[in-house]
Amino acid sequence: MPPTIDELLARMQALEDQLEAEYSEHRAAFVRRRAELAERFLELQQRQKVGLWSYLRHSRWTVLLSAPVIYAGWPAFALLDAFISTYQAVCFPVYRIHKVRRADYLVFDRSDLPYLNAIEKFNCFYCSYGNGVLAYAREVAARTEQYWCPIKHTRRLQGAHLRYPQFFEHGDAETFRQGLGRLREQLREAQAHNPGDTPEKTPGA
Repeated sequence: MPPTIDELLARMQALEDQLEAEYSEHRAAFVRRRAELAERFLELQQRQKVGLWSYLRHSRWTVLLSAPVIYAGWPAFALLDAFISTYQAVCFPVYRIHKVRRADYLVFDRSDLPYLNAIEKFNCFYCSYGNGVLAYAREVAARTEQYWCPIKHTRRLQGAHLRYPQFFEHGDAETFRQGLGRLREQLREAQAHNPGDTPEKTPGA
């Protein structure tokens, strides 16, 4: 008998947990090794630092000219960040959806790397912010879609969010009507696993 979707999702979750455990083990070993060779490690990293003048001098002029276009995205990211935070602060308590923790998606831990110069550190900060905001917005949008329209499309999506596989098949009206409440309840039960930043209890679905 072929496995059900729930069984496949459970296997995927188990593999993700196994991968995370393996990554944590390697990370812990790396941290221990770095502590043992802290001074040597710092010296080796500082040797890899490229000075600002050398960094600019060896950059292609077309790359330098394109920099303003890249950095022009900053206001758009900031506006999206503000909108998403305001949107879920206003709407998620009404829907009784557990809020997304912004801090889980915006991580800035690369600015203290000794082998990066000032430009590289700023670029890392900007990339962390831009990609973090997009991931944060994606999760807020995914929870919203699960609440309002958890229906699959007729064709396969590239890069669908992780909530998409449990959505209902396109055209399956009966399953949609019967299961919509269950998927909405999952969004409310999430606060039991993530007690921080719980939504307000507001009457109505």
